[in-house]
Amino acid sequence: LALIADASALIGTVLDVDQTARELAEATVPELADIAAVDVLDTVLACHRTTGPGSGPELFRALALATAYPTEAARAADQVGDLATYAADRLVTQCVHTCKPVLVPRVNDRDLPRIARDPEAAALLARAGVHSYLAVPLIARGIMLGALDLKRARNPLPFDQDDAVLAGELASRAAVSIDNARWYQSVRNTAVTLQRSLLPEHPPYLVGLEIASRYQPAQATSEVGGDWFDIIPLSGDKTALVVGDVMGSGIDAAATMGRLRTATCTLAELDFDPAQVLQHLDRITSGLEHYIATCLYAVYDPHRAECHIANAGHMPPVLIHPGRPPELLDLRPGAPLGVGSVTFHSTTVDLHPGDDLVLYTDGLVETRRHPIDDRLHALVDLLDGSDCRPVGETCDLLLHALREPGDHDDVALLIARILPTRP
Repeated sequence: LALIADASALIGTVLDVDQTARELAEATVPELADIAAVDVLDTVLACHRTTGPGSGPELFRALALATAYPTEAARAADQVGDLATYAADRLVTQCVHTCKPVLVPRVNDRDLPRIARDPEAAALLARAGVHSYLAVPLIARGIMLGALDLKRARNPLPFDQDDAVLAGELASRAAVSIDNARWYQSVRNTAVTLQRSLLPEHPPYLVGLEIASRYQPAQATSEVGGDWFDIIPLSGDKTALVVGDVMGSGIDAAATMGRLRTATCTLAELDFDPAQVLQHLDRITSGLEHYIATCLYAVYDPHRAECHIANAGHMPPVLIHPGRPPELLDLRPGAPLGVGSVTFHSTTVDLHPGDDLVLYTDGLVETRRHPIDDRLHALVDLLDGSDCRPVGETCDLLLHALREPGDHDDVALLIARILPTRP
């Protein structure tokens, strides 16, 4: 009961399949087993398995391995991340086929080939002194996920029925967490794929501009959001630069982002002033159910050496002049898109060859632990001297320095460097 209580607090701490499997394996060592492995059916991880257990060989993916001490038995186990096919006569395969524990209190020479993946692994298990074996199924909501595989070597006691009951209880609790995590990761991967498919590729050539951009989704413990950027060639050699952030997360936010991006591209072709573009986008967003978005829309004219920018509740861009400190542009922010009946204003900024304009979404600078002003100062400090670096390197520097493990928001980042134009 103490082991179950401790394991309940340790297993399933995050919605991550690999970490949950690792927590399960570590919870059983050394109290219950000397060697523990968690193997999940590969079709389950791909969310393809809809039928019950079969009768033939099964393809397993090793998710976790834990040992109480250094042992040759670890080399006999499938290494984490490896795929291995186990025939129908193997004990772990029988475990998933029957949905019942497989208990071998005293392992003999005839049992080892049915436990190990091949003769070499069986020899390693024999040299390691493995003398007792237990496999229990991982079942959640009626779906067979895989098996928890336990072995004893130094522990002289054989596994018994009480051990099987205890291991089964641990596996049952962990299986629900693994199942939750696999479905969550499947939905998140779908949202990330959708999000990336909606983001643009760079135009092959832009007059007077060099562009670098990055998109980074939220970390595994959070859902992907609706951040986007765009680079739109316009008539007269002008270029529209856009960054935006749909508030919310998941597939709905990504789909809404796609709709707004399409509308932005259409409005850009009409050669509206940036404030007018945001005015139209505000009306479009107001028609979407329960969604608002922030957006920064800029149009650069290389022949006039100026940029017109309008802001809808978005983070201020950073302007970098060679040899001078970077500065946050003081724009009239306006309200986010979707609020309705808001007036937006355009600001004109003079740009010269060598200048950099940095546009980004709030995921780059916002955290739950730091004041936003401190983070904006950190961003400006990092950009000091960046005019001497390629713009792509500056993007990578910002993501590396400002992003933290487990960040809960997406980031869209766009840097435009002004190039000399031919007369």
